Amino acid sequence: MIKGSVATAALAFSQFPLSAFGLEPDETLVPFIDRLPTTPNRPMVQWDQLTQWMTPDENFFAVSHYGTAKVEADKWQLEISGLVKRPKVFSLAEIKSRRRHEIIATLECSGNGSSPSFMGAVGNTRWIGTPLGPLLKECGLKSEGIEVVFFGSDEKKEKIKDNEYLQNFARSLSVKDALQDKILLAYEMNGKPLSVEHGFPLRLIVPGWYGVAWVKWLKRIEVQDRRFMGRFMARDYVTIRGEEKPDCTVWRETSVTRMNVKSIVARVVRRADGSLRISGAAWTDGTPLKNVELKLDSGEWISTQLDKKHQSKYAWTFWHYDWKNPSPGEHTLVSRATDANGVVQPSADDPKIKLKKTYYEANQQYPRKIRI
Repeated sequence: MIKGSVATAALAFSQFPLSAFGLEPDETLVPFIDRLPTTPNRPMVQWDQLTQWMTPDENFFAVSHYGTAKVEADKWQLEISGLVKRPKVFSLAEIKSRRRHEIIATLECSGNGSSPSFMGAVGNTRWIGTPLGPLLKECGLKSEGIEVVFFGSDEKKEKIKDNEYLQNFARSLSVKDALQDKILLAYEMNGKPLSVEHGFPLRLIVPGWYGVAWVKWLKRIEVQDRRFMGRFMARDYVTIRGEEKPDCTVWRETSVTRMNVKSIVARVVRRADGSLRISGAAWTDGTPLKNVELKLDSGEWISTQLDKKHQSKYAWTFWHYDWKNPSPGEHTLVSRATDANGVVQPSADDPKIKLKKTYYEANQQYPRKIRI
């Protein structure tokens, strides 16, 4: 269970707005000129309406690749097999009877931020389940096993080498990663059973990794002695980046895995004294967040105030800055986050991402415009 200040934060934020984002009676919302378009009938975070640390269910995005799997809980089973000494099959009741663990973690789609119409595919909530590691150890991992593959119940025929094969959605983790305490087999989301869209009856929780790794409708876990190279590890969800050398450009392809440091300007309000409170959110792969800075128009980067009271290692952090005596006219606001390892959220023209040709892992700084 979550203990201490984290549990208190979870309860408080599930019921009351965060003051940095909440609209007080003497405040008025300053709309963005470049208001982000909404996607009809698709749950997404509406940044300028964000008032809670925990994302409401109706705003929590869901993505599926082979459609939504419909699973009957009383017939469902989880198989653990492959390079294990004692293969096992677990019912949902047996999974729920095991040690219960909770973690607050931000889930982000790896394509979030790839376009103005897809900027809210991220959310923060409380996940409840049982740690994966003890189950794997009970099954007896064989020494030659290096990769743990997770298969969902959703399936589709894929054309591979001119032939069609029925495939389940699948992703993998190294054995080392899979045994980490943070990896959960979750059956609840924010205190309620998983909805069908979010993977009922069981999904994998991989805090600090992009959402594609959080396999839904989980039905089989298999330990292998070689790298898993399924569609969503090796052919899709691959980031292509170029690095300019003196005599050529070197291109690299990497699988989408851990989240990149990121922030966004979410909301601006005018206060009774005429100042503006600029608020936003920032998140990492679990590496502590060092700071979030804000640039007003073409000025220098300035420090913002991080919410230190309510935090969880894998959750987003809210921040704000109070702009005294803002001048009338049009203004550009942009934020950048830096983690404890000194990794800085890049600008769009930064050499690290300038030649990134795929929309996955879009963590570039994102300017917003207002008029006052």
